[in-house]
Amino acid sequence: MQMTVSFSKETHAGETRAAIIPELVGKLTALGAKIEVESGLGAGCGHSDADYEKAGATVRADRTAMLQSADIVVQVRKPSPDDVALMREGAVCIALLDPFQSPDLIQALAQRGVSAISLEMVPRSTRAQKMDVLSSQASLAGYAAVIAAAEQSGKIFPMMMTPAGTIKPVKVFIIGAGVAGLQAIATAKRLGAKVEAFDTRPVLEEQVKSLGAKF
Repeated sequence: MQMTVSFSKETHAGETRAAIIPELVGKLTALGAKIEVESGLGAGCGHSDADYEKAGATVRADRTAMLQSADIVVQVRKPSPDDVALMREGAVCIALLDPFQSPDLIQALAQRGVSAISLEMVPRSTRAQKMDVLSSQASLAGYAAVIAAAEQSGKIFPMMMTPAGTIKPVKVFIIGAGVAGLQAIATAKRLGAKVEAFDTRPVLEEQVKSLGAKF
């Protein structure tokens, strides 16, 4: 029997990510799965329903019916209680479930008979590297934070020398040198900023300096 994997739209305000892009649909259909996506899934990240259909996915306009029939439900962020109530017993829900802050949601999934895979809790082992969403999303967050800061600052990031005068590079201070922080440092340096970083872990000094920042 063919397994149905359904990708539903995010319900959190301001969330523009999609759990799958058209380019990856073929990899799942090649494994024999039937892929369903909710209409408008990729609207926030530049992918139309037609893009998903061309890739081999079935576009569903009825979210309720899609969730009720899915074998596996995949989202970026945790589903709402209403969505959980629609999932059938024996289904699997895969998302960033935030289990320690959402005990009621975890309880609801258990009572419903839905198996839950919380992506942020997958051990960061060699075998599970491809499921390490924490690192990938943290890296994107570090990049986006600097781009947003540059837009809001109203200042020119790199040093600019012109016959009319010189503009000094903007100074950027990064707090924390984890995955997000290191990407923020790298992004700020690429934009031409003078970067300093702080972290309570001295062992990270070498990584920070390797990116051209002051620790």
